[in-house]
Amino acid sequence: MTDLGGFQDHVARIDLSDEAVDYEGIDDEDAEKYIGARGLGVKYVFDQGPDVDPLGPDNLLAFMNGPLTGTQTVMSGRIAVCTKSPLTNTVTDSHHGGWSGARLKWAGFDGLLFEGEAEDPVYAVVEDGEVELRDASHVWGWGVHDTIDELEDECEGSYGKNLSAMAIGPGGENQVRYACIMNEDDRASGRGGTGAVMGSKNLKAVVVKSSTKMPKPADQETFREGHQQAMQVIQESDVTAPNEGGLSMYGTNVLMNLTEEMDGLPTRNAQHTSTSSEAEADASEPNIDAENVSGENVRENILVDEPTCHSCPVACKKEVEVQVHHKGEDHNVRMESYEYESAWALGPNSMNDDRDKVAMMIDRCNDMGVDTIDMGNTMAMAMEASEEGYLDEGLDWGDADTMIEMIERVANREDDLADLLAEGSMRASEELGDGDMSLDVKGQSMAAYDPRAMKGMAIGYATSNRGACHLRGYTPSAEILGIPNKVDPSEPEGKGELCATFQDLHAISDSFDICKFNAFAEGIEEYVMQYNGMTGLDVSEEELMEAGERIYNLERYYNNLVGFDGSDDDLPARFVEGNEKAIPGEGGSEGQLVELDQLKDEYYEVRGWEDGVVPDEKLDELGIDVGPGTGVSSGGAAASGDD
Repeated sequence: MTDLGGFQDHVARIDLSDEAVDYEGIDDEDAEKYIGARGLGVKYVFDQGPDVDPLGPDNLLAFMNGPLTGTQTVMSGRIAVCTKSPLTNTVTDSHHGGWSGARLKWAGFDGLLFEGEAEDPVYAVVEDGEVELRDASHVWGWGVHDTIDELEDECEGSYGKNLSAMAIGPGGENQVRYACIMNEDDRASGRGGTGAVMGSKNLKAVVVKSSTKMPKPADQETFREGHQQAMQVIQESDVTAPNEGGLSMYGTNVLMNLTEEMDGLPTRNAQHTSTSSEAEADASEPNIDAENVSGENVRENILVDEPTCHSCPVACKKEVEVQVHHKGEDHNVRMESYEYESAWALGPNSMNDDRDKVAMMIDRCNDMGVDTIDMGNTMAMAMEASEEGYLDEGLDWGDADTMIEMIERVANREDDLADLLAEGSMRASEELGDGDMSLDVKGQSMAAYDPRAMKGMAIGYATSNRGACHLRGYTPSAEILGIPNKVDPSEPEGKGELCATFQDLHAISDSFDICKFNAFAEGIEEYVMQYNGMTGLDVSEEELMEAGERIYNLERYYNNLVGFDGSDDDLPARFVEGNEKAIPGEGGSEGQLVELDQLKDEYYEVRGWEDGVVPDEKLDELGIDVGPGTGVSSGGAAASGDD
């Protein structure tokens, strides 16, 4: 039991196999050591055991908020979904914004822990500290948008439309390995296949109903001071300033032109590092221009609204409306939101710059409940495989109409090719006979930052605990935007330490749970004041950073016990060794490859790991006292993670 401010001390444990719901408090020591949301969620998943089948009934699916979620804290509308990933077999957490995290807190909960498997499809309704399971057979097979509309109508009651629905589409039902959970239509817990886990449990949706009951800070004065300071730095930042900063004006897609200009935008399945360098290398072919799918282009031509999440003045979500002629029919598409990663994966990396059809693809992914990043990467891999003759019936570069159709085919596993692509880029490329075509780490596809151009992102991809990911440690903040300080993106030295610092810092914000974008303005000083003010604790900056380090090491320890070690901290060969098609030949990344061994050596030294394995001394140092230990001692030879 915990009496820390910001917590409800109330968690529901739902066994779907027998439709039993039990309620429990939060262990006070765990609350202090692992903060909340991501940290506590990973601890629950760890306690369930690392040997579970990700798509089996024993895997835990945890919906968790943190001590700052749903409070007056700026950008505190996030929720974490933690589980073992069917895409990577690692522990994973995936977050979405909107209002569901805040409403879960206001409804009286810190978390929902789902285990088992329902005999028939169900959905959960959360209200006034109680969880009820209801039949979902009538919406099984539906897309996300229709499902959410139907369940909102069914559940409207004393709180009216003041509710949030988190649902899966056919992608989750059919256990596409990169299926996601969609919140309020277009906010996604996108990475790691959380939707596939939800589908394996026959859980169609979670509906949260509540009034607005913001937790009050335990230490009002400290929280007020921290909140005011956080608001000031956010308003003064060139990135986050409301109605002025790049993120507020253009959303995440402010980065499209920036990464293109620095020759760091993977193009044509990362055979090139920008659309301009691809055009120079292949002057005789039809070429594309990243500007066509940029945030600036979107704002000028198709923007219709700028919705926001709980307690957020930045409003980075850019809602668009387009008219698309597809397969002989005219379609009106209105969707939120035209994100950078989505636009890149379904755009330049697939040799497509049709702005409006990219919007339709994102909307189709959202409705089918599949991750836009992995979907785009997997189709780009299939395009390269088609070009190389591995596929008889495949995909052509930039064939937007076929891409639109493929999304629904994959979500429903309609045919042999769709079924293959539903397994993800890594498994599909290996099945085809050339794993080097897949841009993944540990099975999860990389994001829209070329590691040859950004060496911090290179080590970040390689060492991310949930597979290739830009959000574990967002080094482009320093490498592109110069926050907190500008660093040379092509220089490997110092990037191991930079990456580890960002990873620990983001573990903290993910556990609060607040939006990572606050880190474009806020730092550890603002974090400490708001955390102490809300909880009533008196932790120092060093102690809070140690909590972030503890969370990151707990995740790595989990993965070690699954069987992962330093050999899995790898990158696709085209980034490290190059080949005749994939050594950048133009622009700022000309001739660049990733010095991976150098980066890993520095990173492991900073972390205190032995060849990617957390030694027992590090576990003891951080107070991680669960499990048998890795059997690795400092200075000794690293044992495999499954010893």
